[in-house]
Amino acid sequence: MDFIAQLTGGGLIEWWGLLLIVLGVFFAGFVDAIAGGGGLISLPAYLLAGVPVHNAIYTNKLGATMGTLVATLKYLKEGFVQWKVVLPSVAFALLGSVIGARLTIIASDTVLMIFMLAVIPVAAFYVLKKDSVTGDGEPLEFKKLVIVCIFISLAIGLYDGFYGPGTGTFLMLLFIGVARMSAQHAAGATKIINLTTNASALFVYLINGGVWIVLGLIAGVFSIAGNYLGAKFFTENGAKVLKPVILLVLFIFALHLVFELIGISL
Repeated sequence: MDFIAQLTGGGLIEWWGLLLIVLGVFFAGFVDAIAGGGGLISLPAYLLAGVPVHNAIYTNKLGATMGTLVATLKYLKEGFVQWKVVLPSVAFALLGSVIGARLTIIASDTVLMIFMLAVIPVAAFYVLKKDSVTGDGEPLEFKKLVIVCIFISLAIGLYDGFYGPGTGTFLMLLFIGVARMSAQHAAGATKIINLTTNASALFVYLINGGVWIVLGLIAGVFSIAGNYLGAKFFTENGAKVLKPVILLVLFIFALHLVFELIGISL
């Protein structure tokens, strides 16, 4: 398949669709680097541009993985990653993801979507509380921190495998609110887990086909730019930028759930 055909899936998307995708991916990368949830922005951009749903999911994963890698490297450079906490968390997040994927065979995602619609106002109320996402609480003792992070990662990994949207945002909120990590350490842990799960999913997608590689690489360049600027913005401004960005992601997530429940694919 030649360059143009690979880029457009045989002419399925127009120039404005490509523009929509790169702008959406850039903004998604910026948001994702700060608070997670970038897929809630980038995936609808692919679908609105006319990319078939499975190709959109697969191709979006390529660009997202590229962008997440850059944000992760930025946070590693800044010293935001606590490896002794993060490594077991990654392992249990992957385990949860496998279990969640299995559960999709026997359970209805409609029930989960309704449950998440009930959870979102609670999460938003928590975020709006004074100092709720600053990570300034008394830190946990190390062993307890590791155990709490493992359970959080297992639970959110299960959710990620079962349904998925907003995984990074919920990881951030729980790492800060329950594990009492600083906003910076929570961001570092979230990015490592996201990178691992994204890369493993991308590997499966590439093996099975369906990734529009040229389009994914072009989108990846814009995802890298968005993630780099988002990570830089977060590094310079700290926890104070989390509240508005997380609220934005929760609002987009709520719309996403409502659209799915009424049968509109966005």
